[in-house]
Amino acid sequence: DDVSLFDAEEDSARKSRKSKIKHPVASFFHLFFRVSAILVYLLCELLSNSFIACMVTIILLLSCDFWTVKNITGRLLVGLRWWNQVDEDGNSRWVFESRKGQAQQLPASLPSDSEARIFWLGLIICPVLWVIFTFTTLFSFRIKWLNHARCASHPSHRSPASLEVTRGHLTVGKGQWNEVALITAVVIMGVVLQGANLYGYVRCKVGTRTNLKNMATSYFGKQLFKQAVSKQEES
Repeated sequence: DDVSLFDAEEDSARKSRKSKIKHPVASFFHLFFRVSAILVYLLCELLSNSFIACMVTIILLLSCDFWTVKNITGRLLVGLRWWNQVDEDGNSRWVFESRKGQAQQLPASLPSDSEARIFWLGLIICPVLWVIFTFTTLFSFRIKWLNHARCASHPSHRSPASLEVTRGHLTVGKGQWNEVALITAVVIMGVVLQGANLYGYVRCKVGTRTNLKNMATSYFGKQLFKQAVSKQEES
């Protein structure tokens, strides 16, 4: 039988590809900016007495994360990139690319499995957290609005002293309204920037919208089929 002289080298290359992190700096900064933004958001009151400083810090971290993930880490860690291109006619179009010929490349030259896992986990989990932050912020906004309406509903039944307190409460309420509005803008910015990178790289990985739709349809079809089979086995 014919035996390849390079089987040992290929096997060792595959093993090293699974565990080796070839771009430690890129892997670090892929998670650093987005995780730091989430930590500053959650620990804002503990890190600084200045609410504005925390919000500005989060915006800067989100901006750095968007640029880093879009231009550097996607290309190095998984061989994907996307950008906007303006042609000669002035028409703007989005370009989604993946590294060509990955199937024909040697295992040592392919992206590391560990790096790909770091990339996709960070790319998916963080936008989900910002979506949760958006809903919690909107819910707290609704609570503050209800409290504000309750306090302003019966001003004629209070004494002059209580009216002064009410005026003070409403003044504080305006500051709280401004804080909630700023927090809402920041969390929406987090959803938009990190969601844009997620959508762009999913398009690079899957292909056109038709392929993405077919993949989603196939996935849900398989899930429904598994449920139907499990129900038949139980019955």
